[in-house]
Amino acid sequence: MCSQVLRVRGQAEDSSLQDRGQWASKAEFLLAVAGQIIGLGNVWRFPYLCYKNGGGVFFVPYMLFLVVCGVPLFLLETALGQFTSLGGVGAWMKICPLFAGLGFASQMMILHSCVYYIVILAWAFFYLCSSFQTRLPWSHCNNTWNTGVMHTSHTHITHDPSVSLTDAKAQDWHVLDLSASVDRLGSVNWRLALCLLLVWTVCYFCVWKGVKSTGKVVYVTATFPYLMLLVLLVHGVSLPGAVDGIVYYLKPNHTRLTDPQVWMDAGTQIFFSYGICLGSLTALGSYNKFNNYCYKDCFRLCLLNSSTSFIAGFAIFSVLGFMAQEQGVDIADVVQSGPGLVFIAYPRAVSMMPLPQLWAVCFFLMILMLGLDTQFVSLEALIMSVSDLYPTLIRRCHRREIMLLLVCLVCFLIGLLMVTPGGLYVFQIYDHFSCSGASLLLLSVCQSVAIGWIYSADRFSNNIKAMIGYQPLCIFRLCWRYLTPAMCIGTFGFSLMFWSPLTLANGVTAPVWATAMGWTLTLSSVSLLPLWAIYSLMNTPGTLQQVKKKPLYHVKIHEYRVI
Repeated sequence: MCSQVLRVRGQAEDSSLQDRGQWASKAEFLLAVAGQIIGLGNVWRFPYLCYKNGGGVFFVPYMLFLVVCGVPLFLLETALGQFTSLGGVGAWMKICPLFAGLGFASQMMILHSCVYYIVILAWAFFYLCSSFQTRLPWSHCNNTWNTGVMHTSHTHITHDPSVSLTDAKAQDWHVLDLSASVDRLGSVNWRLALCLLLVWTVCYFCVWKGVKSTGKVVYVTATFPYLMLLVLLVHGVSLPGAVDGIVYYLKPNHTRLTDPQVWMDAGTQIFFSYGICLGSLTALGSYNKFNNYCYKDCFRLCLLNSSTSFIAGFAIFSVLGFMAQEQGVDIADVVQSGPGLVFIAYPRAVSMMPLPQLWAVCFFLMILMLGLDTQFVSLEALIMSVSDLYPTLIRRCHRREIMLLLVCLVCFLIGLLMVTPGGLYVFQIYDHFSCSGASLLLLSVCQSVAIGWIYSADRFSNNIKAMIGYQPLCIFRLCWRYLTPAMCIGTFGFSLMFWSPLTLANGVTAPVWATAMGWTLTLSSVSLLPLWAIYSLMNTPGTLQQVKKKPLYHVKIHEYRVI
C-alpha cells in the first residue's frame, strides 16, 4: 500500500489509468469548499448557540477559537492537500507516515457521516413534497398522529390549555412517525425510504465522474442556498415580532463568559462548521494547481463561513420572534436547536404566515441544497482518498464508478435504520458520537503535533512558500506548535469533566446500551490512530532506538509536483 502511495509523480504512469483530475477553474475550488463547510450547522446550530450562550458575548470565545484553531487548521489541511496532490491517507503518508492513521480516522468519520447526514436530506425532501399540499400537514390536527393538541384558525395557532407546548412539539415529530421509545425501532417507512433512495441517486451522479462532475454541480448547490437565505431574511425581518427575535438572538449577557460550557460550545462549533479533521479539505485542496494561493483562499472561505452563520441567525430568529408573538408565548419556548429547529420550530412558524406553502418550499429547498453539496463533496473526498491509495486497482475502466455505487448502496442500507419510527433516535446517536467533538478534538491535537513538531512547522511554512511565494504569518507556526493543541486539549478535558448522558428527541435519555454503541462509533475512527502507529513501528526495519532516529517525513517538491 505504501509503495503505491509514495510512488513519485514524475514517473511514467500506466496509460490505462484514468486521469486523477483537477479543478477547471479557481471558482470551482472555492465553491466546492464553500459547499462543504457551509451546511446545516450554520443554519440550525450557530444561531441557537449564540442565543443560548449570552448573545453577542458568544462571539468572544467563538472568535478566539476561530483564530487559534479554526483558521490555522483550515490552512493546514488545504495546503497539505495542495502540496502533496493527494487526499486523506496518501497526503499523511507522504508528509508523516507514522501519523497516517489521521487519514484513516478521518475517512472512517466521513463514512459515518455519509450514512446519517443524508437522512436529513431525505427528511427535507419529504417535507418539501408535503409543502405542496393545500394545507400543510404540520399546521393542523387532522392527521392520524395528532391528539387534538392544536386548534388552528387561518394563520393564528392557539394551544389547548390542558396540553403543554412541549407535548405539542413532541407530536410534531410524528410527521416522521416517531416512536415513543428508543427500543422500538419499528418497520421502515416506505415514503422516507423512497426519499432516501432518491437523494442517494442524486449524490451518486454528482460524484460519479469525479472532480469533473463535482466541479460543475457546485455552481448550483453552493450558490442557490444564498438566494433562498436572502429571500427568507428579507421576508423574516418584515414580519411583526421580528425585532424581538433578533434582540433575543444578540442580547449580550456578560455573565455567561464564566461558564465553561460556553467555551466548549464555541470550540465544537468551529470544528463542526469548518469541516476540520474530516479529510475533505485535504481532498479538495489536492485538486488545485501547485501555485494556487491557498493562503488567501483560507481567509476568504473562513470569513464567508462565519458571516453566513451570523446572517442565518437573523433569518431564523426573526421568524421565531414572529412565531412567539403570534402564539403569545416567550421566544424561549419556541427556540430549538438541530433537527428540532428545521423540522418543528421553523415549519410551524411558516404555517402561520400568508402563503405558507411558498415559504415552506423556499426553506426546504435551501436545506436540501445546503446539505446536498456537503454530502456529495464528502463522498468525493472518501472515494478519491481510496483511489489514491490503490490507483492501479481503482482508476481503470469503470472501477471507480462501481466502487462508488457499492459505497452508496451500503450506506443506503444502513441508513434505512434511520427511516423507521425509531430512526430519529438512531440518527441522534450517530450524530452525537460518530463525528463527535471528542473525536475531532483528538484528531486536531494529533494533526498539530504531526505538523508542528514531527514534520516541523518551519518546514511546512517553507512548503507553503514554495507554492505561493511567501511564508504565512508567524502566528500560524505558533498555533500549530503550541496554541492549537493546548486549546484542543483544554476543551477536551472540559468536555470529559462536564459529560452527561445524551438526551434524545421527546426528552428521552439515551439508555446505557445506546451510549455504549455511540462510544463504539467514536472508537471506530479514533482507535485507528494508535493502531496505525503500532503497525508502522512494527513494520519499520531496525530496533526501536533506530526507528526513533529515522526521520518520519520525506517530501521533495520536484519528486512529485511540477509547477
